[in-house]
Amino acid sequence: MKVVLQRAKQAQVTVEGETVGAIDHGLVLLIGITHGDTEEDARYLAEKIAHLRIFEDEGGKMNQSVKDVGGAILSISQFTLYGDCRKGRRPNFMEAAKPEHAEPLYETLNSHLEQLGLHVETGRFGAMMDVQLINDGPVTLLVESK
Repeated sequence: MKVVLQRAKQAQVTVEGETVGAIDHGLVLLIGITHGDTEEDARYLAEKIAHLRIFEDEGGKMNQSVKDVGGAILSISQFTLYGDCRKGRRPNFMEAAKPEHAEPLYETLNSHLEQLGLHVETGRFGAMMDVQLINDGPVTLLVESK
């Protein structure tokens, strides 16, 4: 499982012109799931994301987590994170999990984040989405479970 994590001042996701998720101050997560991923991967990433110290403290050091600063999560499913561009001119998405495997794990990750006390907004799994954000920093990290 891969997550591109972006610190955001605000963010929203729309589907067919309707806002389906929005946050102020927090993290935008672009989540990719592959065939071998399990609930354990989802739990591991939820713990890592909730406690990752990437927000600045009073001294300007990245020393606080999204939980510490009262931030929220905007979680977006993104199978294209498993696109392989090494051959040809069109990405190969064979490493991306099929929706019937990926969607329950995406939901599990979001559920674990909520259980850790975070407010989680989501996009719509499998939909064509427009994601807008004001990147804070910018701080962008790739977090993987394996």
